[in-house]
Amino acid sequence: MNDLVPLAQAHCLARRGSEHRLSEARIRELLPQVQGWELVEDGHALSRTYSFGNYYETMAFVNALAFMAHREDHHPDLGVHYNRCVVRYSTHDVGGLSENDFICAAKADALAG
Repeated sequence: MNDLVPLAQAHCLARRGSEHRLSEARIRELLPQVQGWELVEDGHALSRTYSFGNYYETMAFVNALAFMAHREDHHPDLGVHYNRCVVRYSTHDVGGLSENDFICAAKADALAG
C-alpha cells in the first residue's frame, strides 16, 4: 500500500499466504492511523467497540459496515448489541493482520463518524 494514500481511501487487495502478514513494526506504524482500535489476540486481530444511542442507530451502522465489507471483499467479525457493536478484523488467509484490516478499520471509523 502506498503510505501517501489515507487508509480510508485505499482499497483492499486479495491477500493470501503468510508473506502478507504484517510485521510487528508495520503494525506499530499503522496503529496510530486508526485511533480507538486495539490489538487483541496477541496482536493477531484489531478490535473496536462503537457505541450508539439505540438499536436503530446500531443496526444502521451494521448495515453500512456490511455494504462496505461486501464492496471491499473483507469481512469483520461482529458482536451486535442494543446500543453498541464490537468490530474485529483479522485476515484468516494470512494468519494475522494484513493491510486490509487497517484499511477496513479506517473505513469503519469513517462510517461511524
